[in-house]
Amino acid sequence: MEILSPAGSPDSLVAAVRSGADAVYLGGSAFSARAAAKNFDDDALRQAVEYCHARGVKVYLALNTLLRQEELPAALELAEYACSLAVDALIVQDPGLTALLHERAPKLRLNASTQMSITSPAGARLLAKNGFARVVLARELSLSQIREIRDGTKDMPVEIESFVHGALCMSVSGQCYFSSVLGSRSGNRGMCAQPCRLPFSVPGGTGHDLSLKDLSMIARISELENVGVTSAKIEGRMKRPEYVAAATAACRYSADGRPIPRELTENLSAVFSRSGFTTGYPDGTLGREMFGIRSKEDVTGATKEVFGQLHALYKDELPRVPVRLELTVRAGQPVALSAADDDGRRAEALGECPEPALSRPIDEERCRTQLQKTGGTPFFAREVQCIIEPGLSLPLSMLNRLRREALERLLALRSQREPVPFTRLPVPAARPHQPAKPPRLRASFRRAEDVPELAKQCELVYLPVDVPEKRFEELLSRGFPMAAALPRGIFGSENRLKERLNALKKAGICDVWAGTLGAVGLALESGMKVHGGFSLNAMNTPALEWLGRQGLYDTELSFELTLAQAAAIGGDLPRGLVLYGRQPLMLCRNCPGKNGAQSCAECGGNAWLTDRRGVRFPVMCDGDASEVLNSVPLYLADRMREFRGQDFGVFRFTVENSVEIEEIFRNYLGLRAVENTKRDKEQQPFTRGLYYRGIE
Repeated sequence: MEILSPAGSPDSLVAAVRSGADAVYLGGSAFSARAAAKNFDDDALRQAVEYCHARGVKVYLALNTLLRQEELPAALELAEYACSLAVDALIVQDPGLTALLHERAPKLRLNASTQMSITSPAGARLLAKNGFARVVLARELSLSQIREIRDGTKDMPVEIESFVHGALCMSVSGQCYFSSVLGSRSGNRGMCAQPCRLPFSVPGGTGHDLSLKDLSMIARISELENVGVTSAKIEGRMKRPEYVAAATAACRYSADGRPIPRELTENLSAVFSRSGFTTGYPDGTLGREMFGIRSKEDVTGATKEVFGQLHALYKDELPRVPVRLELTVRAGQPVALSAADDDGRRAEALGECPEPALSRPIDEERCRTQLQKTGGTPFFAREVQCIIEPGLSLPLSMLNRLRREALERLLALRSQREPVPFTRLPVPAARPHQPAKPPRLRASFRRAEDVPELAKQCELVYLPVDVPEKRFEELLSRGFPMAAALPRGIFGSENRLKERLNALKKAGICDVWAGTLGAVGLALESGMKVHGGFSLNAMNTPALEWLGRQGLYDTELSFELTLAQAAAIGGDLPRGLVLYGRQPLMLCRNCPGKNGAQSCAECGGNAWLTDRRGVRFPVMCDGDASEVLNSVPLYLADRMREFRGQDFGVFRFTVENSVEIEEIFRNYLGLRAVENTKRDKEQQPFTRGLYYRGIE
C-alpha cells in the first residue's frame, strides 16, 4: 500500500518524506486545485523532485484544474517542465489537457483527479481505456463500492487511489458550483471559498448542515487494501507540516501492520479535527453522525506542546534507502569506499594510502561498525563488505569522511532521472464552430406529469431514467421526443441502471443524458446515443474533441463559462448551454436533510436549506445522491440575442409548477413580447448565472 501525502509547501514536503510517505502530491506555479496553498515555483519544484527522488519517494504534480482555451499553452509549458524533471505522474482533471498530453508525452503517467467524479466501474473503465494509469476515486464511496470498481477494472492496467484521512467536501468533487455561482470563485479551478462551512440549516438541523467531519480510516488501512486500493491518499495541502507529519506517520504505522502509538493518534486529532472523525462513507452509514464543525475544543487542542511533539517526527532524516558499502584497504593503494543502491547506482570515495600498523591494525569488525553509522542521512547499511590486507592502519576519521562523501555522491546520483520525452507542439487552432440556426431547445423534467404540450417543440425531452417505461411510451405516442436522464450520483447502482436503460431501449428510448463520466461510460456500454451534460465541465475545444472521440453525439458546456467564452469554443461536436433553471450547486452523497429532524420518507425528496440571511435553497434527490439547487433560477429569455455559437439550449425544470413551466416556455418561444416578460428581481428574482461575470 502506497502512503501518499500532501505537500502544500516545502516544509510539508520534508515532513511527509521524513515521516514515511512513499509518494507526495503537490502543486506547481499554476493550475492546481489548491491555489491558496504555497505550492512550488519552477525552481522549488525542481528541488522538491530531486529531494524526493533521492530518497526513493515519488512525486505527483497536480495540474488538476479546469482550463479555459487561452490557458492551454501555459498548462502545457508547465507539463513540459514537469516532464523534464521526470515527475512520476501528473494528476489531471481537464479532458482537453488529457488529450493534448497524450499527443505530446505518451509515456507520461496520468492520474485521474478526484475532480473527475469517478464513483462507478463504468467511469473507471472509460478512463482506463483512455490511458490513465490511476483513478483517484470520489471520497463518498463505501468499501463495497470501491471493491465493485476494482472488480470492474481487474482486467485493465489501472490503479485505484482512495482517500484515507482528511477533510470531506459536502459535494462530490468536480460537481460543486456553490463557490463559483455565489461568488465567482470556482472550486473546479482551485479557488473554492468554502461557503459550505458557513451556517446553512435544514429543519431540525445543527445550523451547519453542509459541514462534514473529517474522514479517518488510518487504523483500518488494511481494509482499503483488501478492496483493491493501491494508494492511500491523505488530504491536506492547506495544512501545517505538523499535521502532514502526524497523518503520514500514523498511516506508516498502520500500513506496516504496527500499532499506532496512542500519543500520535491523540496529537493528530488535536492538531486538526471537526468534532472528531468519521468513517461514514467507507462504512456506508450516512446520516447525522457524519456532520461536524471546528469546535472550541478542536481549536484549543493544538497546543505548542503538541506541535513540538509532532515536529520531532520529522526533525531528522528517515533512514529509508538501503545501501551496500564496500571498503577496500590495500597497501600502496588509496583506501576506497563504494556505495551502491538497489537500482544499480554506484558512487565511490577515495582516501590516502594506509600506513603500516605500529600497534593495533585496522580490522573488519571496527570498519563495519564505523561504516554502519549512517545517521543523519536517508540511507541505512544493508550490507557492509570489507577487503582489508593485514597489518595496515588508518584513522577512523578517514572512514567517516569516505562514508560521508560516498553517500553524498550516491544521493546526488539518485536525485537525477531521465526526463519523460515531450514533443513540443502548438495547441492547434480549432475551426470556428458553425452552429445550427436557429438553436434548438431541450427540456429536463423531474416528473412525467410536468411535461407541457409546448415541449413538443423541443428536440429532446428528458425524464429521469427511473420513471416507469410506460410513462415514456405514453409521451412518445403523443409525439414528444423522449430521452432518459441518468443521475449524476451513481453509487453502487450501476447494474440496476443498466437494467433500466435496457428496459427503456426496448420501449423505444435511444437517447440518454449523461452528466458524469460514469454515466457516459454506462450509456455507451449500453449502446445508447449519449448527450453530455453541463457537469462534464467541458471548457475548451480539445475537451469537446475528446468527448466526441468517446462517442458522444453532443454535449452541454460548463455553465462556469461566460457566453462569450462559450461562443469562442471551436470544433465540430454540437454543443449547448443551460438557458433556464435552478443551477445545481452541489451533488451530495450524504443529503443535508439527514442532519435534520426529518427522515427521507417525511422529506419526500423536497428539503430546503436556509442560509444566515434567510435565503432558501431547494434540496432534491438525484439517484444515489441529492442536489442542492440555487435559490433563484437562471433566466435568459430577454437576452436570447446574445446566445451565440450554440446548437441548442436547455431548460432544467425542478421546483416549478405547471403554470410556471408553461410561462417559461412561452417566454423563450417568443409567444409573449420580451418586454412584457422581464422579471422584477424583487417580486420574481432570477440570476444570469456566470454567463456575464465569469469566474476566477
